[in-house]
Amino acid sequence: MQKYLFLISIILILAGCASQPQAPAPTIGVMEPVFEILSIIIIQAELINTQFETVLKIDNPNSFPVELSSLRYELHGNGMFWADGVESDVVVVPANSSVETKFRFSMNFINMNRRLLDDVIAMRQVQYRFRGDAQVRARVPRAPVFTMNYDISGLSEVKPKAE
Repeated sequence: MQKYLFLISIILILAGCASQPQAPAPTIGVMEPVFEILSIIIIQAELINTQFETVLKIDNPNSFPVELSSLRYELHGNGMFWADGVESDVVVVPANSSVETKFRFSMNFINMNRRLLDDVIAMRQVQYRFRGDAQVRARVPRAPVFTMNYDISGLSEVKPKAE
């Protein structure tokens, strides 16, 4: 009987020493960055393949920096598929600020509408659609990485590469 009382008292003592459950760390509300294509620049124009550079503006509405570690995209011009790809280590955008970044792509005009080729050669504005997803991380302690989807469209200049 004494063994049982001793065992029960040990269990009660150990139960009293158990640590209290920890409250979960507060989560940080992160607003998604906003994308805008500023221009599409012709780097090297050829009859079949043309090299382009797209200037992308990224706005950060947060009071802390955010990092875009990857960007998967599809780019359409005048309703036609132009290019897709993945960019890595894209950029860090300071708090309540904007940055511009550039990425290059190649387009083959063989299967394209002649009007699109004419618009690009004449350097007219093109209607674009830029969609995909980005891996975003707030640069604050314990901030999780999240994936944001985007789908933007608008008009963009087509201009030659500055010499």
